[in-house]
Amino acid sequence: MLDLKKIRDNPERLDAALARRRAGPLAAHVLELDSKNREIVTRLQEMQTRRNDISKEIGAKKRAGEDTDDRMNEMAGLKSGIQAAEEEARRLAADLADLLAGIPNIPDDDVPVGADEEANLEIRRIGTPPEFTFAPRDHVDIGQALGMMDFEAAAKLSGSRYVVLSGALARLERALGAFMLDVHTGEYGYTEVYPPLIVRDEAVFGTGQLPKFSEDLFSVSQDGWLIPTAEVSLTNLVADEILAEDSLPRRFTAYTPCFRSEAGAAGSDTRGMIRQHQFGKVELVSITHPDKSDEEHERLTSAAEDILKRLGLAYRVLVLCTGDMGFSAAKTYDLEVWLPGQGRYREISSCSNCRDFQARRMKARFRAEGEKGTHFVHTLNGSGVAVGRALIAILENFQTADGSVRVPEVLVPYMGGLEVIRRDA
Repeated sequence: MLDLKKIRDNPERLDAALARRRAGPLAAHVLELDSKNREIVTRLQEMQTRRNDISKEIGAKKRAGEDTDDRMNEMAGLKSGIQAAEEEARRLAADLADLLAGIPNIPDDDVPVGADEEANLEIRRIGTPPEFTFAPRDHVDIGQALGMMDFEAAAKLSGSRYVVLSGALARLERALGAFMLDVHTGEYGYTEVYPPLIVRDEAVFGTGQLPKFSEDLFSVSQDGWLIPTAEVSLTNLVADEILAEDSLPRRFTAYTPCFRSEAGAAGSDTRGMIRQHQFGKVELVSITHPDKSDEEHERLTSAAEDILKRLGLAYRVLVLCTGDMGFSAAKTYDLEVWLPGQGRYREISSCSNCRDFQARRMKARFRAEGEKGTHFVHTLNGSGVAVGRALIAILENFQTADGSVRVPEVLVPYMGGLEVIRRDA
């Protein structure tokens, strides 16, 4: 959520930022609701003050034996006026809060402007895509030929966009998650967390999925949602907290299932595991001092990149344009891994700096030593990385002509020494 005071001070900046995101101007609407809200609050305070004064006057008149009818009549009028003003103040405050909650974050000045992914800016490529002496197959053909990837069984159980992995592929999924957690906790200082998979409205509001993106979520109760990413659980660990400045940064990681309806992706990536309703992901979240968030963004992105480097996967890094970045992000780096079966790079991680946007929604603050006031923290998140897509990338990049799949060297210990996945494994 944006700072209302900054919108008051510089409404043109908000509209300019929204224009970069290809959204309509909203500053005038915000200022109009804000003005009406402040006016009704002022009027309400004046009536409440007058009510208190009249109450004192009535008491004094009664003690003096004087008539109080005129004051009692005025008090009755004030009572109904205050009630109406309170209702109006609640309505205006709710309307203003709803409007602010639906405004996306302001992009950083160096974020490229564009309508969609075509305007994303590639900043580096790491590794060389493998060359094959045969036509490489995609992960669906590989997994089904191994007898370890079953979409029909999953459809019988749950419907479309689910998969049943078995045998060595099920273990490979588990191995990838364990490997990633070991790297992030042991070498990058993230604290491993096993968070709830069901969260309240307040949590998904805090990270920006509600109210605007409810159709992308799975609701499981009147006040509960399956997490679309562990970002929701991990970031909200500091909701409504005032942290000590010297406790920053706080870094959390978790390997969890994630659940998304993919409402906005109907008809796309319907084949295979690329876009599923349930998938595994290792998430990275940083809670940091505002002065350190740019540095932390680079560090978090490097941690995600390190996973791909150690797995021996070719990838590229892009800065997302204003039309392709997420609602809560001020700047996002996407990591895209090379998939031979598709002959192109596909997203495997998004690493975003949300600055104080989520912190305002969550009321997550810190206090500097010796200061009475508080400041909002900055929050960052990124996939470190998407486990299902890493599995896809390994199948396609390490496939062999006989249909087997080599296990990346760093994963062999996690696979019980298995170096090659074969149908009879």
